[in-house]
Amino acid sequence: MLTIGPLNDLPRVRHAFFTRQGGVSDGLYESLNCGYGSGDDKDRVGENRARAMARIGLEPDRLVTAYQVHSAQVAVVENPWTPGEAPRADALVTRVPGLALGVLSADCAPVLLADSKARVVGAAHAGWRGALGGVLEAVVEAMEELGAKRGTIAAGVGPAIAQRSYEVGPEFPGPLLEQSEDSGDLFCPARREGRFLFDLKGYVARRLARIGLVGVQCLPCDTCRESDRFFSYRRSRQRGEPDYGRGLSAIYLEP
Repeated sequence: MLTIGPLNDLPRVRHAFFTRQGGVSDGLYESLNCGYGSGDDKDRVGENRARAMARIGLEPDRLVTAYQVHSAQVAVVENPWTPGEAPRADALVTRVPGLALGVLSADCAPVLLADSKARVVGAAHAGWRGALGGVLEAVVEAMEELGAKRGTIAAGVGPAIAQRSYEVGPEFPGPLLEQSEDSGDLFCPARREGRFLFDLKGYVARRLARIGLVGVQCLPCDTCRESDRFFSYRRSRQRGEPDYGRGLSAIYLEP
């Protein structure tokens, strides 16, 4: 598993960005696939999630994940729910100790957030649709409603697709530039004429900085290129594979 500087320094906050290694799944899902939404065997996914929780000192039933739909919806978590009861949301917040907020990703950016003074944590699944739609602003606002202050919220952006691997079509920059004209530097020309390479992690970090978060950091990973370490939706499509695993990122407050 991987951790990141801004969150490592916080007292009584634990977090992890898990790689695909260390689980029991095989084939396309080898090996730590934590996504019930994949076609993997549910018992294996459950064991993988249990192993991930063990790595950060929690029981399996203390992990909470949502039914992610690339939205700006946020769920406030007070008690665990079973996977089949998960709300449709792309961000979670809580002030309950010992309750791990998890997000699943396979190229989209997992974002973990914490205000250790206010004892509030959050987690967001930020693909370009969710980020453009305001999921990052929404998760920070939800944390504030629980007592956090954005000036003291630390945030880490986990493993996601890197700009060198994220080719987009000519229609893609328009919506982002309409919302923020200075986003142009997040695009560079791709080898194919009329197409671009997009910096998703840079876009996520910039939106967090604009709303007052300081010291935001991104892990320098490329989920698409690093096939031995991460699951990737785009890589699976490039290879013509029928499905893909989901990686887990999680954060919680220690009692």
